[in-house]
Amino acid sequence: MSELSDQSDRCIAIIPARGGSKRIPRKNIKTFAGKPLISYPITEALNSGLFDRVIVSTDDPEIEKIAKAYGAEVPIMRPSTLADDHTGSGEAVNHMMEWLESQGEDYSYYCTLYATAPLLQAKYLRRGLKLLKESDDAISAISVTSMPFPVHRTFEITTENRLKMFWPEHFSTRSQDLPEAYQDAGQFYWVDRQREMENRDHYGFSQHIIPVVLPRYRVQDIDTPEDWKTAELMYKALQMADDEKQNG
Repeated sequence: MSELSDQSDRCIAIIPARGGSKRIPRKNIKTFAGKPLISYPITEALNSGLFDRVIVSTDDPEIEKIAKAYGAEVPIMRPSTLADDHTGSGEAVNHMMEWLESQGEDYSYYCTLYATAPLLQAKYLRRGLKLLKESDDAISAISVTSMPFPVHRTFEITTENRLKMFWPEHFSTRSQDLPEAYQDAGQFYWVDRQREMENRDHYGFSQHIIPVVLPRYRVQDIDTPEDWKTAELMYKALQMADDEKQNG
């Protein structure tokens, strides 16, 4: 039983992890700082005490084996039609939720965790669930982090290999005079299942989603080999800092 739930208030974690990955082959189970990448969110979810079940949605037998070895469940294999390059993780999660509900299992809240989130921390998962539970109308709570530079002063590179501002009217605007922008941290997405089902046709982005702000040093997207190296360096640096803190 999850620590923030009761019998009528169950929570589940679902980790989408298909076998295909083009830019980093076998990314979800590639060794990251000594362990398969997917093991990190599985372990953090299990140790958080929040979830009644931690489930991996995959089409890949090797991912299934590794996920189970680290304590996750794989109750069904994902169909190949939901494992191609054009299928979003949301479709895979919906497939799993609908299957669970067809088996008579109901959950008040579900949380999508990404297999590529080795910097995930349980305290932010707890914060997201708490904020969602305390809200009267929010449907979800998602991890975000601040942009390192004002987006209003960013550029594109034209076909003529020249720089062009997206918002040229802000060429001379001071950074401190521009609103701070945030981006999806790509770690977790809490959803109130009942509110989601009641508002499927009116799921506005801003008015129904609560931000859970993470520090930038806890966020790294992993899509390229460079991202991977950066994430490993960040993880090892954070581990060293934690060890130093514990040892006084």
